[in-house]
Amino acid sequence: MTYKPFSSIFSDMVVLDLTSARAGPTAARQFADWGANVIRIEQPKNSVWADLGRRLAPDFQNLHRNKRSLALDLKSAEGLEVFLRMVRGADVVIENFRPNVKSRLRIDYPAVSTINPRIVYGSISGFGQDGPYVDRAGVDQIAQGLGGHMTLTGEPGRGPMRSGAAINDVFSGILCANGILAALLEREKSGRGQWIYTSLIEAQIFLLDFQAARWTMSKELPKQEGNNHALLTPMGTFKSRNGYINIAPTVPMWAKCCKALGLEHLISHPDYATSDLRNAHRPPLLAEIEAITQTHDSEYWIETLNAAGVPCGPIYTLDQTFDDPQVRHLGIAQSVYSDAMGRDITLVGQPIRMSRGISRITSPAPECGEHTEEIMRDLEYSDAEIADYCKREIILVPPAAVP
Repeated sequence: MTYKPFSSIFSDMVVLDLTSARAGPTAARQFADWGANVIRIEQPKNSVWADLGRRLAPDFQNLHRNKRSLALDLKSAEGLEVFLRMVRGADVVIENFRPNVKSRLRIDYPAVSTINPRIVYGSISGFGQDGPYVDRAGVDQIAQGLGGHMTLTGEPGRGPMRSGAAINDVFSGILCANGILAALLEREKSGRGQWIYTSLIEAQIFLLDFQAARWTMSKELPKQEGNNHALLTPMGTFKSRNGYINIAPTVPMWAKCCKALGLEHLISHPDYATSDLRNAHRPPLLAEIEAITQTHDSEYWIETLNAAGVPCGPIYTLDQTFDDPQVRHLGIAQSVYSDAMGRDITLVGQPIRMSRGISRITSPAPECGEHTEEIMRDLEYSDAEIADYCKREIILVPPAAVP
């Protein structure tokens, strides 16, 4: 293989990435960042993802770093043969087509497992691989609404509110990668791969966690609480003299928090003696606390409350987040040189560290078909075959590389 792994963790793993948009690419990125040979298979023509402007966009670069690109027409008989030849030596296939598309292309799990019974096949869709919504298009915001998240987010009386991040796209990608890892471990025992699949709607419901369990366990419908915690008071956002801060004391920290704020008289106040009473009398309690927090700058309260063992932190814009000393220390922002842009670009690295394993960004997102020739040679296609396939647009090879 031409690929030279930079990490030993997944150095022997070959992942075929058939994904687009955000959820599927997130799953494949988990393997690329730990050294797997992730081959992104793209349409060689008429693809919006081949557009240079889109490929230089921050989200594209962040999703597809550390991957190689093969531009291959899967709708052609020859393109399908190339893909199935790759399947023979692969460990994982990841896709997020609508459920019926992969079957129509003859690249679904039954087809690839016939070629390679050890393959682990990961799928992400909007609503699952079967059921009444199987043919619907699924995107993050639709899942946020259908999954109940938007009725929990935002201030009371202001109507539904989406999260600012694509939570289901990212989380379903992480879940898919997690399932693939479990299937790879099981393969060590059984010798066989399997099909694992998740969806945006399942990711959203799972992400709701205790809020969803409030309904399943007690038929209690959670409501919008704005910046306040649903069950703990005081836990939320408060004005300071120069901005806003988050204060998040747990139940045992109540007295500690009152002392740090200089509100010792609240400790024995009959309306606030228990957690349930504090929830029942939330508005006056929060008003009294905010009257105090506005007397000092955010920095004062962050230092004072943390020194007392009460969680307190700033509310940043992203420029402030990445300039924070702890964030800089963690090194989650990582730079890599991009030939296409002619400069270093800074992307968001993995949030996981290992004592021995290495995860890092070693290359920007590839240009469409950037690695077609070397991958085709790895598959033992001849110069004549590569030139013929390129001429017939079965593959795309950068012009300078055409043999």
